[in-house]
Amino acid sequence: MNNASHEEIRQLFNHADRILLASHVRPDGDAIGSLLGLGLSLEDAGKEVVMVLSDGVTANFRFMSGYEKICTKVSDDKSFDLVITLDASDPERIGNAIGNRNIDLNIDHHVTNLHFGKHNLVDPLATATSEILAEHLESWGLKFTKPIAEALLTGLITDTIGFRTSNMSPKALKLGAKLMEAGANLPDLYNKSLIDRSYAQINYWGYALEKMERKDRLVWTALTLADRKMAGYNGNDDADLNTLLSSIAECDVTVLFVEQNNHHVKVSWRSKPGFNVSELAFSFNGGGHPAAAGADIEGTLEEVKKDVLEKTTGYLKKITKGKINNGN
Repeated sequence: MNNASHEEIRQLFNHADRILLASHVRPDGDAIGSLLGLGLSLEDAGKEVVMVLSDGVTANFRFMSGYEKICTKVSDDKSFDLVITLDASDPERIGNAIGNRNIDLNIDHHVTNLHFGKHNLVDPLATATSEILAEHLESWGLKFTKPIAEALLTGLITDTIGFRTSNMSPKALKLGAKLMEAGANLPDLYNKSLIDRSYAQINYWGYALEKMERKDRLVWTALTLADRKMAGYNGNDDADLNTLLSSIAECDVTVLFVEQNNHHVKVSWRSKPGFNVSELAFSFNGGGHPAAAGADIEGTLEEVKKDVLEKTTGYLKKITKGKINNGN
């Protein structure tokens, strides 16, 4: 599972004229930011680039320059010299965005990444996939412009929730400063990506908050398809409710269930330091980070809630017992 060298990646870019880039379903700021950051830089290098997200760009990230270039599907008969995935821990996370094409280069920062590309660059110590790109674009022969810097800084801001997640590092802060020097406006991007909310988003949150439950140090709630319709929210995600739930002081782990149209439930875990919820997500064929992970699970909302809460409760009991036995 050795990573591709930066010279190998540089050569991949040099020898490709038509390049396809894709990121994961229900894209967050890092998925969109890394897609645009690399895509725009390759365009500036004279490449023909197609950027695809099967769910498209959500309304709250349409302030990013170049978002309109991102499509939701690529024709099966269109050929590419290089296919790249970004911010996805396994190929299923891409959805149907790239069809049956083989993945030449997989760039990601999730500890649960399966190294599924012909070439892989996976750095679990990076706070975001956008951080990896910000660090290495120039070594790959690519350049920064203001739109590229803005895209990557948006990815960095959102995946660190404003530079405050437990995996923050001096390197990430230095790269944030580098992106600001390239023209990105940190206060403006912070407000647009983390603070500004639509009425529908906040209304949507309300349906989950009134159903919120707590048992010991575990908090959970759910959003149904009916909630989405009544709130007038057009996305199929949680509208970033997870950020609010993770701020609850009286819990170690939060779980958010979001009902999907295809008889699946999107499950998201968030945890405080000392709890690794990526283990839980991986047990449900998902992935992520120790402090933030998720999975798409087939079944009804009630079936999935029962299974996930049982396993999460068991995990918390095991970890808490271990801390007590160790005298913590």
